[in-house]
Amino acid sequence: MSGLNAAAVKQIEEICGRYRDEKTPLMMILSDIQNEYGYIPLEVQEIVSRETGISVAEIYGVVTFYSFFSLTPKGKYVIGCCLGTACYVKGAQNVIDKFSELLKIKPGETTEDGLFTLDALRCIGACGIAPAVSINGTVYPKVSPSQVPEIIDKYKAAE
Repeated sequence: MSGLNAAAVKQIEEICGRYRDEKTPLMMILSDIQNEYGYIPLEVQEIVSRETGISVAEIYGVVTFYSFFSLTPKGKYVIGCCLGTACYVKGAQNVIDKFSELLKIKPGETTEDGLFTLDALRCIGACGIAPAVSINGTVYPKVSPSQVPEIIDKYKAAE
């Protein structure tokens, strides 16, 4: 999104405009921008600041506090490995390590081809099927490291 074009700036301004009458519009604005573009870089935060009067520092604080907002583009497939207590105890660290090894990225990073982003999640509420992995909303139960290559291949084959 570097060097935003006029159409993108206009769209961001329109998103901000949707919430002019809201008392606390920031989360709604940022959510709409994240859904539209997949991330919220600094130059977009500056436009939001200009449109809302909310400081860039406050906007940046919100974007970096909540894990569902991102400062960088995410991959087409976002792999979320739950590392909550139940998942961790059942071997989730080994699962995320296997994804990391095979994709050659660390948690929080995206593959060079833009296909996969690997995220470490705190709890996805799937404790009964631990360790759980979520990929773009699809939850995989009781994942073992030996299943990771097959899961990756499934998404690569869809390309």
